Amino acid sequence: AAVKKIKVSDKDLTHYPHRRVLKVDGMSCGNCAIRVENALNSLEGVYARVNLMEAEADVRMKQELSDAVLKETVKDAGYTVYRITPVNDSISQ
Repeated sequence: AAVKKIKVSDKDLTHYPHRRVLKVDGMSCGNCAIRVENALNSLEGVYARVNLMEAEADVRMKQELSDAVLKETVKDAGYTVYRITPVNDSISQ
């Protein structure tokens, strides 16, 4: 059965000043990617998109969340984060 995607209501990237790229191990199909994305998007103030081919989750946050919280959220979904890279976007409007 297909996994239903959690929709993020606020997709304006300028509202998310904090960003991390998570390398995720264990995703083998589209449903895996959706499970990871849903887990992250269920966190308050988070907009995440998962790229299955790259095994990465691009996580944008309104308030900075600790790497431990991000790792635990993905772990609870059944996957492993093995690297977290901070991304400093200079979004100029």
